[in-house]
Amino acid sequence: MAGAAAFATQASAEQLWDPYLRGVNEGLAAGALPPPGVYFVLDNYLAQYNLYSPGNKQAPNTGLTAFVGVPIVLWSTGVKILGADYAVAIAQPFDYTSVDSGYGRPPGQGNWGTFNTILVPGQLAWTFGDYHIKAGLEVYLPTASSTVNTSNWRGGLPSGNDFTALQPDLAFSWLHDGWNLSADLHVAFPVTSSSTPGGSYRSGNEFAADYTVAKTFGKWTFGVGAHQENQFNADTLNGASVPNSIVTNFGLGPLVGYQFGGIGVIAEWNHNLYTRNDVAGNFFNVRFVVPL
Repeated sequence: MAGAAAFATQASAEQLWDPYLRGVNEGLAAGALPPPGVYFVLDNYLAQYNLYSPGNKQAPNTGLTAFVGVPIVLWSTGVKILGADYAVAIAQPFDYTSVDSGYGRPPGQGNWGTFNTILVPGQLAWTFGDYHIKAGLEVYLPTASSTVNTSNWRGGLPSGNDFTALQPDLAFSWLHDGWNLSADLHVAFPVTSSSTPGGSYRSGNEFAADYTVAKTFGKWTFGVGAHQENQFNADTLNGASVPNSIVTNFGLGPLVGYQFGGIGVIAEWNHNLYTRNDVAGNFFNVRFVVPL
């Protein structure tokens, strides 16, 4: 639910964080909601990235280490709306970033901070036998503890964005005999601009998706997850398109889960196979789901 960081360079101006954190929902039955109740979810996401140019070539001296913690409280209300189960949620991600000395910052230093608060005013999930469809909306508030306009992030990268974004979500799942085939689709629309030293900067609209193919055997789950991001239009600076700012990336990797009583744990690893104008490499995520 949080963003995957990109470097602040002349090529990408002040674009820093994608609203959606790539691959973070792999392994979930994305089209369904859990039974009525309150749930606590914690993603622990570690990424080792480099910047990739328009030709899918790794740029030198662009190492990035990012840790993103995503605590979420989800309330599956038990209320039915238009025949669908209704839920609401809130998330307050936090992150640590560290870049290598190629960006003029001493190695080993980094920045801790909070990302944009994420409100989920509604999710609606319909069930048709083994088929599940869920629609929702996420609102990214401009509440990050450091942005491009603050000066307290010099050991790493800013912890979030200073713009508001809306993200409609649509997910599909086929759940049968332990199988989980899911697609989790998102489109992020930045609705305000950033005020940067160069002027008014607006990020482009972006599609993101997570995919899951998994099978559960008793308490164990094994499978494969994949993710993709495709930006629809270029970022703009003072209304003019920013060169090389349309990002694309795709990656995949294995996942494994285990059910400890009522607590579910899923671990996933992804490697990026194709990247353009974005950071990429490897990420590892461990998710805990705890019914409260």
